[in-house]
Amino acid sequence: MESIDDILERARKKISVQEKTSGERHVLGADIGDPNCPICHGIGFIARDVPYGEPGFGKMDVCPCRKAKIEQEENEKLTQDSNLDSYSEMTFENFNVKGRGQIRQEYELCLKMARDHAQKFAKERKGWLLLTGNYGTGKTHLAAAIAKVALADHVANIFMPVPDLMDWLRASFTSPSQSYQDRFQQICTIPLLILDDLGSQSSTDWVQEKLYQILNYRYVNRLPTVITTNNTLKELDGRIASRLEDPSLVMKVVISAPDYRNPASNSLDSNTLSTLHLYRTRTFDTFDSRIRENLSEEASEQLSHAYQAAFSFAQNPAGWLIFAGSNGVGKTHLAAAIGNFRKQLMEEPMFVVVPDLLDHLRATFSPVSTTTFDIEFEKVKNAQLLILDHLDTACATPWAKEKLYQIVNYRYQAELPTVITTVLTIQEIDPNIRSRLIDFQICQIVQMFQVPMYSKNPGIDILPKRTKRAEGSGFRRIKP
Repeated sequence: MESIDDILERARKKISVQEKTSGERHVLGADIGDPNCPICHGIGFIARDVPYGEPGFGKMDVCPCRKAKIEQEENEKLTQDSNLDSYSEMTFENFNVKGRGQIRQEYELCLKMARDHAQKFAKERKGWLLLTGNYGTGKTHLAAAIAKVALADHVANIFMPVPDLMDWLRASFTSPSQSYQDRFQQICTIPLLILDDLGSQSSTDWVQEKLYQILNYRYVNRLPTVITTNNTLKELDGRIASRLEDPSLVMKVVISAPDYRNPASNSLDSNTLSTLHLYRTRTFDTFDSRIRENLSEEASEQLSHAYQAAFSFAQNPAGWLIFAGSNGVGKTHLAAAIGNFRKQLMEEPMFVVVPDLLDHLRATFSPVSTTTFDIEFEKVKNAQLLILDHLDTACATPWAKEKLYQIVNYRYQAELPTVITTVLTIQEIDPNIRSRLIDFQICQIVQMFQVPMYSKNPGIDILPKRTKRAEGSGFRRIKP
């Protein structure tokens, strides 16, 4: 019986004769493998060294001399399929963290953080990287930059928008070069998979099922994966969202920045959440010291101290400043004055009335909303200076208390400059939020409960509503 080696040798000699006589190369010619290879002698394949009767007997493996060329060809084909040439300008070096216009500092910091995370992933290629944010914030740019670094390191990867990936997978049903099963397996097992714009694909059952199978395989096997999306996790397939919520594998980076393709949105007045412009006349110069009202000594003292505390904070925003007092005593005026002072220094404080803020956040869940909850929530949490006017948790819903606590706790932990006004005493504030406000290493609480409501008629004596309650309020007395 003729051995496998004899068959291969005979085939090699036959091919060699054909090439000499016809000048044409056969599909199994010397270009398949290295003609000087001592293992396959140019065939490109070797027979498995297993005994007769074993499952692998008679089967061929790719020769080591051929593997490098195969990998190179596959990488070139993947690069072509991924259309990375169209993203040739998208590199880490030209990722502009300053946008096209006069971008606000918090946006610049956010973009720099996203770039740093992407660069770290491109270098280490461990776990998953999830880039979320609105349109035009640089997610695709960073994803393409990661793909290019991987290719430069000779790491095979697939970079595709999800709709294109699904079309590419469908095309394998009729592809003469690669079967559906082989292509599906290639997507599942590729050393690095980069899915751009998850959530933009058609939501057919087949698409949802294939996406889940791909991502679940890579999740179970901890294979490096990059995903970009404009959607919140709640808007994605629940099965996929559950994988993306695993902090042990997934690094989630929320990019809160204006649309790079729309330079106008980079301007200093692009903060749609802030309503500071409605209080532009509330400055320190226009603050009424109310001398003509013949206030009590304690009321005058509290009012004077509140002004000095606000003015000092405006000059050097550090820590937290809380104004507590009845309605109409000047808390909002002083808070707005701080914001207007910083705005004159080319900063953009975020001034929000708490009930309006909660309504705004709820509205992002609407199907017609042009933004997402995550994006707006991150804007508030990371504002350079946040001014929360009229904090009132007495009648707040559990959802509202939870969101307010998340904002307060985030800024507390990060020690971000924050101004709060409230009509509540310390005992009336939600306990979770209260625990952050009574840290006097960070927070300065200014009481104004002895100040009567402002009246345009100084002859009318308007008594403060919380005089008695304020005596046992629990606020630390801060001397001027």
